[in-house]
Amino acid sequence: MTTSALRAPGAPAAAADLPEPAPIDRLRGELRAVHALVHRDLLRLAHQRVHTALMLIQPVLYLFLLGGGLAALIPEAALGVGYRTYLFPGMLMMTVQGPAIMVGIRLITDRQSGYLRELLMAPVRRSTLLLGVCAGGTAVAAVQGAVLLILAGAVGLPYDPLLLALLLAGMVLASFTITALSLALAVSLARPEMFHMLLGLVMMPLLFLSGGFFPLENLPAWARTLAAGNPLAYGVDLLRRSIAVREPHQAAVTGVEWFGSRPPLALEAGVLLTIGVLALLWAAHRFARPE
Repeated sequence: MTTSALRAPGAPAAAADLPEPAPIDRLRGELRAVHALVHRDLLRLAHQRVHTALMLIQPVLYLFLLGGGLAALIPEAALGVGYRTYLFPGMLMMTVQGPAIMVGIRLITDRQSGYLRELLMAPVRRSTLLLGVCAGGTAVAAVQGAVLLILAGAVGLPYDPLLLALLLAGMVLASFTITALSLALAVSLARPEMFHMLLGLVMMPLLFLSGGFFPLENLPAWARTLAAGNPLAYGVDLLRRSIAVREPHQAAVTGVEWFGSRPPLALEAGVLLTIGVLALLWAAHRFARPE
């Protein structure tokens, strides 16, 4: 006798008796979960205007104080452009870096507060939830970076729609990669204090080895080798070379070199995307383990 025959008339169906959802319905459910997480992060951004403004102050101060102070000391011939124009891609990278890293910190605090456990009760895959968290962090970082594009005219760049679109696309790609790396680190750590300590050790060296403040070709050979493995260096280089695509007369010296030559622009973008995808896959693998 089957289980359904033993069930009393009018009794609710058991979970095992319920039909499996169709693949298209399952996909819609996964996409709705991703959309909900992205929407949550964008709502948080809209309601934390003071916090967002404070995160934008540092790159703006660097751009105008540091850029203004060193513009008279560093000859344009050494950079190919004025120092503020040279510094602008590095400040865009600094702008997207902050909110992208915050995603990893928030994941750890959500785990400690119990919110993550409640989130995991949703009838979707864990990897889908992590993808939603990554997409939300990428969107927030890219939006904050887009705000800084308002200052393009102040550093000598035109408000060319295609140029702005190229810079925004580069920031989206860099935001995704940094967010994925932040999540890959966060799922491997249990305490936010450890996360902060590791960031303090590696983030400033990575930022200074990105070519955002000065040309990498002026560094020793061993430092240039380290820069070739720095994701931030590929992000800054991608933004700087995007400017050169639309404004050839604003072509600044670029940083990343492979065996003495600079890789093509598309290859740099591919490297940045590959690093982000591999980091997200690793994070999803770790996140899928039961707690």
